Amino acid sequence: MPKTVMIVEDNELNMKLFNDLLESRGYSIVQTRNGLEALDLARGTPSDLILMDIQLPEVSASWSPSGLRTTRNCTPSGDTVTAFAMKGDEERILSGGCEGYISKPISVPHFLENH
Repeated sequence: MPKTVMIVEDNELNMKLFNDLLESRGYSIVQTRNGLEALDLARGTPSDLILMDIQLPEVSASWSPSGLRTTRNCTPSGDTVTAFAMKGDEERILSGGCEGYISKPISVPHFLENH
């Protein structure tokens, strides 16, 4: 049975890139562009990995990037990896509940090597 990856990404091109890369490696994909829907999906769909964009407009909070807030509310059965383009935020993101960190734009060879 293939491992399942949930992709939470509001950028259509990034979503397609992640989807295509992971599907080509044999993963089953669940995807959403909406942080609120991600909460429901995470509760109802067991996944081995959640690839979370932490800048999602519909779940914003003044104290935290919206995707990080969503990550805190998701309880995945596997790891959560986030992608964020700002330097210096890796420690904050990891301490916010993510198990890994990938900066955007991603390095496709590095991403495939690690996934």
